[in-house]
Amino acid sequence: MTTPSLRKLESDLGVNKTTLHNWKKTRPKLYEFIIGSYQDKELLKNHLKFVENQKKNIENELSLIKDRVV
Repeated sequence: MTTPSLRKLESDLGVNKTTLHNWKKTRPKLYEFIIGSYQDKELLKNHLKFVENQKKNIENELSLIKDRVV
C-alpha cells in the first residue's frame, strides 16, 4: 500500500506542506496515525471492490441456474 501524496494530504487536511513536515518531525505518532488511516481506507476500498465483484458473480450464477430450471 502506498502512502498518500503531500498534495492529497494538504487538500484533505487543509494544511500546508510545512505543517505536514513539522508534524512528521515533532508529532510522529500523529503523522503515522494519519498515514495509517489512509492505508486502512485504501484496504477497505479494495475489499469493497472484491465484494462487489463477488456479488456480480453470484448474481450471474443465480441467473444461469434460474435459466436451467425454467
